[in-house]
Amino acid sequence: QVHLVESGGGLVQAGGSLRLACAASGSAFPHYTIGWFRQTPGKERDFVAAISNRAGDNTYYANSAKGRFTISRDNAKYTVYLQMNSLKPNDTANYLCAASPWDTSTWDTRMYPYWGQGTHVTVSS
Repeated sequence: QVHLVESGGGLVQAGGSLRLACAASGSAFPHYTIGWFRQTPGKERDFVAAISNRAGDNTYYANSAKGRFTISRDNAKYTVYLQMNSLKPNDTANYLCAASPWDTSTWDTRMYPYWGQGTHVTVSS
């Protein structure tokens, strides 16, 4: 089992940047694929990005994140980061990280049994 805590959210102007962090407990962290999702009130969680548990750290991005967001992991610190650049008002959401023991269908929330509580990002116009 793994416990996840997100941080780094806040208020930023359009065009600005934020770096979110997902800190995990548990020595099995390197064996988990970590995904970032976002959610706005009344809507389902949308996939943002994921980084694999396999050697080589394969990364996956939603179309909305490609070219603007970068996911990375530091296994020594049990932390995954989401660097978000060129933020837009429609990036405003609660951002959650999740852990999966698999490296398949990383966009699917059903593949992730472990979730954090989220960190809120607000992008003003």
